[in-house]
Amino acid sequence: MSNVVIIGSGPAGISAALYTLRAGFDTTIISKGSGALEKAEMIENYYGFPEGISGKELEKAGIEGALRLGAKLVNDEAVGFAFYDKLTVKTVLSEYKADAILIATGSSRSTPKIKGLSDFEGKGVSYCAVCDAFFYRQKNVCVLGSGEYALHEANEISAVAKSVTILTNGSEPTANFPENMIINKKEVAQIEGTERVEKIKFKDGTEICTEGIFVAVGVAGSSALAKKIGALTEGNNIVIDENMATNIPGLYAAGDCTGGFLQIAKAVYEGAKAGTEIIKYLRSLN
Repeated sequence: MSNVVIIGSGPAGISAALYTLRAGFDTTIISKGSGALEKAEMIENYYGFPEGISGKELEKAGIEGALRLGAKLVNDEAVGFAFYDKLTVKTVLSEYKADAILIATGSSRSTPKIKGLSDFEGKGVSYCAVCDAFFYRQKNVCVLGSGEYALHEANEISAVAKSVTILTNGSEPTANFPENMIINKKEVAQIEGTERVEKIKFKDGTEICTEGIFVAVGVAGSSALAKKIGALTEGNNIVIDENMATNIPGLYAAGDCTGGFLQIAKAVYEGAKAGTEIIKYLRSLN
């Protein structure tokens, strides 16, 4: 039997799961915990709740519905993709192979406000180690971040780079970085260079030379995940067609990560649409 992996346990992901589960497909939901919905104190513009409902209650009820139908809920953080014999989701703790994958992780996190960062995108600033590590063979590079996502990117790069420096930008590391990686906890002030990145200046006036910076702040956002497997993006949004499908066969996206009207009703619709389209896709494979 074909199987489905859904990244995200919000309205879009859960709505898709309700369809794939009822169609008889093994469905695994990977969730790093509550998202923006839980922070909503009271929702009064969603169908069926005349007195309103808190985001936390709505989220809990949705997840319980999917679990009742047999969904597998995994508390883990997705950090990348791979192609083996199947599409594969890489997480902090494991890997999950799938015949179809839905990205429903909500909106991407904003890029750190560091002077020069956006100016050097594609000129030494990268958001995907799997995509770009090859171009930094035997070079000194930095990874901007302090958590598990930064660790994942740093491990990808260290296999080819001469050295890897972790820039926590004033934060304490929350992941266990290998001893061969340099940890720099100073706050970053500016990225400088001519045609490409050449150095990083810190707020205390010091600076270091580098040939590349990989941005991996917080967790892997939706567009960052999509880029890792070659899916098209526009800004922070994943590009989809009318069937919620990306340009990668078997990879779908729904909810806030596709942009547009960022409301629960829209996420539920897109999740339901993605779920039904995934069912059609999987049945066409047999």
